[in-house]
Amino acid sequence: MAGLTAAALVAVGVLAFQASAHVPDNLAAPKPKPSATATATEHAKPKEKSRPAALPKGSGTGKRVVYALEDRRVWLVDADGKVARTFEVMPSALSPLPGTYQVNAPRSGAPTKGSDGVMIEHVVRFAMVDGAAVGFSAAVDGSMESPDPTLKTGGVRMSRADGDAMWDFALVSTKVVVVP
Repeated sequence: MAGLTAAALVAVGVLAFQASAHVPDNLAAPKPKPSATATATEHAKPKEKSRPAALPKGSGTGKRVVYALEDRRVWLVDADGKVARTFEVMPSALSPLPGTYQVNAPRSGAPTKGSDGVMIEHVVRFAMVDGAAVGFSAAVDGSMESPDPTLKTGGVRMSRADGDAMWDFALVSTKVVVVP
């Protein structure tokens, strides 16, 4: 019985090899060519950089908006130091240096055209870089496109829901802490 099983397995293996050898090129999946130093982890799908939910250390005290440039994230922190909300943003073409700023007047809640031509709302300005105002805003159409690097724009974009939360939270004179 063992001999019949072995013969059957060999026959199936031969037939499978013949079938795979005659598959047209357009149906066969490309096979990666491992390098001499490749490891199993190098062929795994790369993981997206995790976005931290924890408030960055050294970001101040009291009520404030914390903007982490590298992490593309904002935290709205209440007077007790508790995070009221955190969310991802799309940085502007111009970024302020790390430091402490304040929301300045005027804030603009009505839809208006941004310096990149996109209709925006809930503009909360807090800095100037190369003569351009830098502030948080939400595109009316909800988009968060990467800014054109050739334009001197200062709009840090967020979703409309996050823009609503920022508008309600960051009143004139609210501290904005920018971290690397």
